[in-house]
Amino acid sequence: MITVYTDGSCLGNPGPGGWAWVVPEGRYESGADRMTTNQRMEITAPLRALEALGPGSGPEGILVRSDSAYVVNCFVQRWWVGWQRRGWRNSQGKPVANRDLWEPLLALALDASTPVRFEWVKGHSGDRWNDVVDELANTAATTGTGRSGIL
Repeated sequence: MITVYTDGSCLGNPGPGGWAWVVPEGRYESGADRMTTNQRMEITAPLRALEALGPGSGPEGILVRSDSAYVVNCFVQRWWVGWQRRGWRNSQGKPVANRDLWEPLLALALDASTPVRFEWVKGHSGDRWNDVVDELANTAATTGTGRSGIL
């Protein structure tokens, strides 16, 4: 199974934001948005990771580790099932925020060719790779530019 850490950052909320993902001892990527929210960056990070790693990334699939309860709970608690059943309305009957990002993320995460699992990791707790991805996302938000490469 491929493990990928993801994180999003926003300076101001809304404000300049950054997102990042990293495969431990492997590839990484980060990017920036001039005006966004923290939640949008938290969703963008796994979206970009799954786009980059692609379908068929191995029969065991992909484990996404994130410190965003918002992202992880969408999958672990299956919030998306209710959203779709209610016509993309949340439990209060309001339109689901960030639907434009959730829909492509769901399409990738639920693709049967590559099992994807989400797991929450406590932020700022000394987890090496969560710290790395946090730094990449914050740097992207601060500088307004992203990077990619191999660690």
